[in-house]
Amino acid sequence: MEFTVEYYETVTGRCPVREFLDELEASDPDDFVAVFAGLGKLRSRQAHREPLTKAVGDGLFELRHVGKLNTRVLWFFMKGRCIVAVHGIRNKGQAIAPRDLDTARERMRDWQKRMKL
Repeated sequence: MEFTVEYYETVTGRCPVREFLDELEASDPDDFVAVFAGLGKLRSRQAHREPLTKAVGDGLFELRHVGKLNTRVLWFFMKGRCIVAVHGIRNKGQAIAPRDLDTARERMRDWQKRMKL
């Protein structure tokens, strides 16, 4: 069975991960292709482990791509074999900044609250 991949949307309809991907496509098309392909691979349970993904805590996972900059999309599982991508970042280091983890956790809680999970 496959998973579905959804993108987090705010109550106003804004989609931060799509915005991140649009910016990535414009600034670094090669990394965009790799990250977008990685999101597609998340549909398969076999892709839910390193080196493509890694747990970062509190129910969050990261999809990782190493290129000119490290590109990450943070996501979580929902009932019904669904994955929700909540935040995208690029950085030079290995660690995810606490503020980015906080943003992802906040969006995850918001989505779960609105979906009544």
